[in-house]
Amino acid sequence: MALLNLNKKQQKKLSLFAFCLFVSFLVWSLFALSNRYIYTVKASLNYVNIPPKRAFHPLQSDTVNMQVEGTGWQVLFSNLRLKPQGIQVDLSGLKTRDWVLFSNQLGYINRHFSANQRIVSISPDTLFFNFSKQDVKKVTVNLSKDINFRKQYDIVGDIKIEPKFVTVTGPLEDLVLIDGWATDTLRRIDVDQHIEARVALLKSEKANINVHPTTVDVKIPVGEVTEKIIDVPIKAENAKAFRTVKILPEKVKLTAIVSLDKYEALDRDMFEAVINLNDWRSLSIQQLPIIITKQPDFVKVIKVEPQNVEFLLWK
Repeated sequence: MALLNLNKKQQKKLSLFAFCLFVSFLVWSLFALSNRYIYTVKASLNYVNIPPKRAFHPLQSDTVNMQVEGTGWQVLFSNLRLKPQGIQVDLSGLKTRDWVLFSNQLGYINRHFSANQRIVSISPDTLFFNFSKQDVKKVTVNLSKDINFRKQYDIVGDIKIEPKFVTVTGPLEDLVLIDGWATDTLRRIDVDQHIEARVALLKSEKANINVHPTTVDVKIPVGEVTEKIIDVPIKAENAKAFRTVKILPEKVKLTAIVSLDKYEALDRDMFEAVINLNDWRSLSIQQLPIIITKQPDFVKVIKVEPQNVEFLLWK
């Protein structure tokens, strides 16, 4: 309450004192941030100069702790970093041994940092590797896409990817688990014309797996489309044990998206809809789902009515 009763002269002195205190704190902070400190940061490992024809398995984590000498500013910003910074590890020495020492590579690693920042040590200092023969496998490219089209526009043909296959190298036990390689997500909005783009492949999550090439060319035909409703007869699969199969209803109504130039050519013979009676035998259900087993590549079925049907059987 006494502060509220200060006269103008006392308030002026108090304001001056507070200002001087703030300036002193600011100067001290700048001085402290300019000093050099030893601090610890996490770093992810990026392997370079990998020996050819040898597939390696790191026997430890791909993240290490670095003792870094730097200014207070660098300490501050290292704490604000969301992801560990990467350091390059030279694996050329693995031609004759199965381990590398960080202490022998500090000069090489420090060349990738600024002059006023120095790596003092890295823990663990030794990295161990297990080796196997490097194998090669060709896999298909899987396009990841997130495309938003303008009204009445859509994909009207086959998506072309060049090359269709990429070469993956690494240990055989890892390659057998890889059936395809995905791209980065191709994103577009308000599309009303053909798309041509170069898309990067996703980076390998494992350091001992490499893919080549790292980009592909993608062409997506886009055109004006409309809906067409087609009645397709429903067939019964695995019905040899029965004299007669009556499906209720006998036809399914398909709503398909098709380009305007192929609208007239689209007919029901291009589709096939079936029910599988083996599902009735194994699941003992009264209604079976309709399965679309054949449709043209240039259409997209957006609605199936009905989705399930009843049936009568005579032996």
